[in-house]
Amino acid sequence: MQDHLVVGVDIGGTKVAAGLVDCSGKIHAQSRTPMVANDAALGLAAVSVAIDELQRMSPARGGIRPIGICAPGPLNPTTGVIINPPNLPAWHKYPLADEVRRLYPGAVVEIDNDANAAALAEAKWGAGRGYPNVFYATIGTGIGTGIVFDGIVYHGRTGSATEGGHLGIDPRGPLCPCGKRGCIEVLAAGPAIARRAREKLAQRPKSVLLEMAGGNAQAVTSEIVAKAYWADDAVAKEVMKETLDLLAYWLGNVVDLVEPDVIVIGGGVSSMLAPFLDEIRSRWVGACLNPYPQEIPLVLAHYKEDAGIAGAAALCDT
Repeated sequence: MQDHLVVGVDIGGTKVAAGLVDCSGKIHAQSRTPMVANDAALGLAAVSVAIDELQRMSPARGGIRPIGICAPGPLNPTTGVIINPPNLPAWHKYPLADEVRRLYPGAVVEIDNDANAAALAEAKWGAGRGYPNVFYATIGTGIGTGIVFDGIVYHGRTGSATEGGHLGIDPRGPLCPCGKRGCIEVLAAGPAIARRAREKLAQRPKSVLLEMAGGNAQAVTSEIVAKAYWADDAVAKEVMKETLDLLAYWLGNVVDLVEPDVIVIGGGVSSMLAPFLDEIRSRWVGACLNPYPQEIPLVLAHYKEDAGIAGAAALCDT
């Protein structure tokens, strides 16, 4: 088994997490190191430190292991060039794949963005296993999506496809950091849930939600909204209903556009949404052109905080 492990590397704005992953998607060992976002060479060195630590844990027999990397986009998965990631400003048009190959001569190196990689891991080993066509959404600080058709990630013409978090559903909605208005990310990601709650508290301050935030509306988070919902707080219930409506409308559009065999939900907000997945699906009835929306399962992702490691490994032919 040790000879068939690959390296999966998850690069974020503040950390690099890596793991040794087998052909069934099981992670056998992990390493973690701080990421240096404002210096290209030091950022690459952080990636190397995480990989080298894994190599020491389990030396490869017969050569270096394949290395899969998921990194913040935008990036080109074919060339392995990181184009202009907001959280890694030093890696502007940075040839990450070539740099990693230079450090590890002979290594197979594959790169994709985090949502695409996680979608592939869920399709191969996780909640989407056994389904030909998988739509994956990670909902957390932002919303990222990936589509896997018959085991292959759909990238579009230039590798820039499947930015589902930036599908606009309200042209008069709030301005998204991407420059568009009313993207689902700016309406239903974790910070958006907290923002709507804070706005309502300004008009209705007598709330369990505010008490849970220590009396400070600015301290409200999506996690606190979830707790207040189960404490039967009216403001939290209103925010949750709006969130479910928004996500159902968005995913209903996905059903009409792609008609996947399964929709998989991951990310930090997924645990908050877990009790409501059937409720989201029920909203598709009569709201989709597709006549069979309720035949499409809506399920939680298998991989949670390790989605990036598993996803990066899934990019390699294991």
